[in-house]
Amino acid sequence: MNNKALSVLEFDKIKDEIAKYLITSRGKTLLKKLMPMSVESIVHRLIDQTKDGMDIVRLKGEIPVRKLDDLHDQANRLKKDGNLNGTELAAIGQVLKNTSELKQFFETMHDDEITLRELYNLSDKLIDNPQLTKRINQSVDESGRLLDTASDDLGYIRNQINKLNDQIRHSMEQFTRGKGTKYLTEAIVTLRDDRFVVPVKTEYRAKFGGVVHDQSASGQTLYIEPQSVVGMNNQLHDAQTSERLEEIKILGELSDLVRPDISDILNNNEVLAEFDLINAKAKYANQIKATEPLVSRDNIVDLKQAKHPLIDPDKIVANDIKIGDDYKTMLITGPNTGGKTITMKTLGLIQIMAQAGLFIPAHEESHVAVFDEVFVDIGDEQSIEQNLSTFSSHMDNIINIMKNVTDKSLVLIDELGAGTDPQEGAAIAIAILEELSKSDCEIMATTHYPELKIYAYNTQDTINASMEFDDKSLKPTYRLLIGIPGASNAFNIASRLGMNSSVVERGKSLMSGESQDLNNMISDLENRRKEFENNNQKLEQQLAKNKEVEEDYENQRDQLEKSKDSEIKAAKIRANQIVSSTKKKTEKIIDHLKELERSGVAVKDDQIISARTDLKNLHQDEATKKNRVLRRAKKRQQLKVGDEVKAIPYGQIGTIIRKNKDNQYEVQLGILKMKFDAVDLEKTDQKVEQDQPKPTLVKRTKSSLLSSKLDLRGERYDEAMTDLDRYIDEALLAGYNQVTIVHGFGTGVIRKGVTKYLQGNPRVKSFGYAPASSGGSGATIVDL
Repeated sequence: MNNKALSVLEFDKIKDEIAKYLITSRGKTLLKKLMPMSVESIVHRLIDQTKDGMDIVRLKGEIPVRKLDDLHDQANRLKKDGNLNGTELAAIGQVLKNTSELKQFFETMHDDEITLRELYNLSDKLIDNPQLTKRINQSVDESGRLLDTASDDLGYIRNQINKLNDQIRHSMEQFTRGKGTKYLTEAIVTLRDDRFVVPVKTEYRAKFGGVVHDQSASGQTLYIEPQSVVGMNNQLHDAQTSERLEEIKILGELSDLVRPDISDILNNNEVLAEFDLINAKAKYANQIKATEPLVSRDNIVDLKQAKHPLIDPDKIVANDIKIGDDYKTMLITGPNTGGKTITMKTLGLIQIMAQAGLFIPAHEESHVAVFDEVFVDIGDEQSIEQNLSTFSSHMDNIINIMKNVTDKSLVLIDELGAGTDPQEGAAIAIAILEELSKSDCEIMATTHYPELKIYAYNTQDTINASMEFDDKSLKPTYRLLIGIPGASNAFNIASRLGMNSSVVERGKSLMSGESQDLNNMISDLENRRKEFENNNQKLEQQLAKNKEVEEDYENQRDQLEKSKDSEIKAAKIRANQIVSSTKKKTEKIIDHLKELERSGVAVKDDQIISARTDLKNLHQDEATKKNRVLRRAKKRQQLKVGDEVKAIPYGQIGTIIRKNKDNQYEVQLGILKMKFDAVDLEKTDQKVEQDQPKPTLVKRTKSSLLSSKLDLRGERYDEAMTDLDRYIDEALLAGYNQVTIVHGFGTGVIRKGVTKYLQGNPRVKSFGYAPASSGGSGATIVDL
């Protein structure tokens, strides 16, 4: 889009406001390059990014971007086989760290099922490098200083340096305390040439001994290294030299590690800068209370209560602006300082803001178009250097517009035809409008010429508009009135200010009949508009009453829904109590069946399993239904007939053969057919062997696949209790008489949960902590 339009409409001032929220160097560079786009798909993408940014600001406060430097200098040095210093490596470390943080940030948002339009895709462009990130973080701090953990040798050397420093200072205390202080000009230890020295009075040089490293400007003080610490200072100097050499070595190693990945790191820095800019655009939109612009497929602009973003919102008057549907040209008339130019600039600036992906200062559901160009001719652009008059300057600009305009352009012209003889100016203005209209572009122009009001009234796809003027206060209201041309207020203003009535009447008589008719038409339109507004106000009041009735109805309906949900929940609780009681009784029956079997009476396992499964299916588990993770997992399964599944309660693989009307799945497990709810089935890649001969006899034996030990360490409480319940069932079916539950020590929560479960399970004969040699109180042995 042409720079002239961006300059006149003050788009740079919008970017200056956004810049206040940027924190990265590359983000500021991207903002400088920010321009309105003329491709609809790109405009949609940019607006969607800002919408995502607004949602994140609302939900999370902001996108967590760090203050990051531009890395192009570091990249150039690495490509030339140069090494980086600590500060430069720290800047790279910040980019790597921020990359990991943002990847985790968006993964968490995705897990929380927060819907975003574009930013998940943008975050996928970040390339995480955990190993390099960890190495730099443990080697360099944020200021660029190498850490002791950068290498074992560096840590050892610095430890030696610290010890030598302590030894030297301790040794030199004998000179700064007690009798030795009389030889010193000041009782302190200082450094000269990286050696520890004390300030000795010149006259005591011979008595003090040691090595002189410096003297004061007056010659009164000698800085002497005592003989007793010369050896330790030498060791310290050697250690410091070793430290510098080790640091150089580490910086070289780190540079070599970074070198092959610098392109990915630069890419990450660019993506992080995009997030920074999106953050800034969202925060600016939040500041000016902007809304999402909707892109019109038909290139129609329909702004509701739009305000100029650079004017105090408490002082500016909001206006509805619409163009491109029933009419493509709007001619605004009205008094000077009435707001015509500001209204035109509001349309132009809001339009280019939207095409740059910014939210706009207008009410929701406002529509914008996607123009290939916005052409402007606003203000007095007389060029002294070119000796052009105001009229010539405007004509030169308009000629350029006419050469380049298309059916996808927006043209804004202020004071069309001004600066020359009124009759000629009106004529050339009409000719210009007719020529521009041939290109089918959208036009907004301001004028004072009455001839143009008549032209707009009689021309297809063209409409009059005006800025409202209050006859009583003699002041403009700055309201845009579409469909009504601006009336001449000269006679009314003169009369109210006290002009002699004869002078006013004489002036009216001198007007042409056409002008009088025009004024009468405008007066009639104005009266009709006021009548319409009064009727509209009454309708709005009635609508408000209807909304109150509707809200009252909605509240009553919500209360009824809540009451219904409460009753259903209470009924489920009562039902669960009945099922729980029934389950205990059934467990006793199953125990009896087991006793019969041990006595030699044949009882089939599938009867026992089916009975237990049916009882479990009766229980309505509210907590599980509300668990978001399980809900998502269930959604991902998408079970269907023919799928190979794992029956979770029994750990067996089978095939879904049908789904009944109760939404239960019938699964073929070997020779058994069993019914399961969807939550008890899990898709699996394992296949049931079809070629193997099917066994004709089901015989219960101890399973070689089921361990006699269950390890719950590291699991969450709910997960551990679920696994424990399933394991005890499988152990009973496998015929185990004794199993071990490993719960660890930890906080004791899992251990207490295990104890509570075992106490309430009628299938458990006894239980107790394992012997000290087998885990002690960190494990529980259960007799079934």
